[in-house]
Amino acid sequence: MNPEIESSKPGSLKEIQAAEAKLLIQTYERNPLLLVSGQGVHLRDEQGNEYLDLLSGIGVCALGYQHPVLTSALQQQSQGLLHTSNLFYHRGTSELALRLTEITGLDRVFFCNTGTEAWEAALKLARAHARRLRSQGRKIGTGILAMEDSFHGRTIGSLATTHKLKYREPFEPVMPGVSFVPFNNVAALRAAFSSEICAIAIEVIQGEGGIHPVSRQFLAAARELCDSTGALLLLDEIQSGMGRTGRWCAYQHYGVQPDVTTLAKPLAGGVPIGAMLCTEEASLAFTPGMHGTTFGGNPLACSLAIAVIDEIKRSRLLDHVASLGEYFLGRLRGLQTSFSCIRAVRGMGLMIGVELESESLARQILQGMMERRIILNRTHETVLRFLPPYILSRQDVDHVLDALSELLATHGNSSTEKTAVMDGEKIHG
Repeated sequence: MNPEIESSKPGSLKEIQAAEAKLLIQTYERNPLLLVSGQGVHLRDEQGNEYLDLLSGIGVCALGYQHPVLTSALQQQSQGLLHTSNLFYHRGTSELALRLTEITGLDRVFFCNTGTEAWEAALKLARAHARRLRSQGRKIGTGILAMEDSFHGRTIGSLATTHKLKYREPFEPVMPGVSFVPFNNVAALRAAFSSEICAIAIEVIQGEGGIHPVSRQFLAAARELCDSTGALLLLDEIQSGMGRTGRWCAYQHYGVQPDVTTLAKPLAGGVPIGAMLCTEEASLAFTPGMHGTTFGGNPLACSLAIAVIDEIKRSRLLDHVASLGEYFLGRLRGLQTSFSCIRAVRGMGLMIGVELESESLARQILQGMMERRIILNRTHETVLRFLPPYILSRQDVDHVLDALSELLATHGNSSTEKTAVMDGEKIHG
C-alpha cells in the first residue's frame, strides 16, 4: 500500500484522478467528472450539478437511477443470498430463464457476467455444435463469418470476431478461423459461405460500428445459408436487446429467429450479468463440464434482472420506447434537413446514431453537450450515439434537440434546401 495515497483518502475529483493515475492500469480516457448519485434520467456530480443522461452507462441503466423496483429488489436480496455457486440450486436462475426464453423465443439459457462472456459462449457453442454434426457424418467446418465494422467484445474469441484492427492487432494472433464480410452485402455473404463455415455472426444493429441496422435481405440470406448446412446463426443483441429498440430483441422486427442470441448490458439494470440463449438443438452440443462460470447466474444478478423484465412489462416500456424513438428520430431527421453537416440519422427505438461530416465536428458537439450538462458519446469517430434510459420523456428529447440545434448552428453548416438522406431501411411502422 502506498502510504501517501492511504493517508490522503482521496475524495475530490483531483485526488481521485491522482490516485487512479498511480494505481490503475491506464485503459480508459475518462471525462473529468466525478459522479456521486443519480435520480431518474439524471446523474449528479460531487458539486450537486445535474446531467441529463443520454448514454445510461453505455446502454446499461435502462430504468435510470434509483428506480424503486431495483432498490427494493436489491434490499430484499441483500437479506438472503448474494452468491452460492453453480454446485447448488437457488430460485432465481429458473425464474429468470423462464422469462428470457419466453421473450426471446429460444429454449435454453447459459448465464454469465458480461456481454463478451456471453459472446464467447456463443462462439464455443458454434464450434462444439459443428463437432457434434461431424460426429453424425455431416460435412461442416469450423470457420466463422463475422461482419466488417463489428464489435463483439474484448476477450480473445470475441476480439477475433471484432473487425476494427486497433482492437485486434495488439493481441494477435487471436482465435483463428474467422473471416469478415461487408455488412449488408448479400452477394459477398453468399460468396464467402460454404460447408467450412460453422456460424454466421451478426450484430442486428451495429453499435460501436456507428448504429447500422442489418437489412432485411441480409438477415434473411444469413438464415437461409445457415439452414442449408446446419451452421448456427449467432445474433449479438448485447446493445440492441432487452427492449432497446421497442421490442425485446431487435431481430423481432425482422421475423427471423436465430439459433443463438446474446444479452447483457441492460439486463439487470446496472449489475453485471450476461446470458447466451439458444435452441434446444444447439444446446445439445454442451455437456456438463464443457463450459462454466463462477459468478454467472448468481442470486443478486438474477433478482435484479427479474425486476427489470417485470417492470418493463408492467409499465409497458416497450411501447414507450417505440413511440418515443419514432419521435426522437423524426425530430433528428428534421434537423438533418436544416444542417448539411448531418450525413445520416440511423437507429431503432432508443438506439440512435447521428453521423456528422467530420470527427472534429463530432468532438465539438460532444463537448458542447457536456457543457450543457447533457451526456452522450461518440462512436465510429463521427457518430453521436444516444442510448438513454427507457424512462426518458418527450420533454427530455425536446431539451436535447434544442441544445443540439444550437450547437450545430454554431459549429456546423446550414442548408435549408438540403433534402434528408436516410441511411438504412425503415424496419417498423
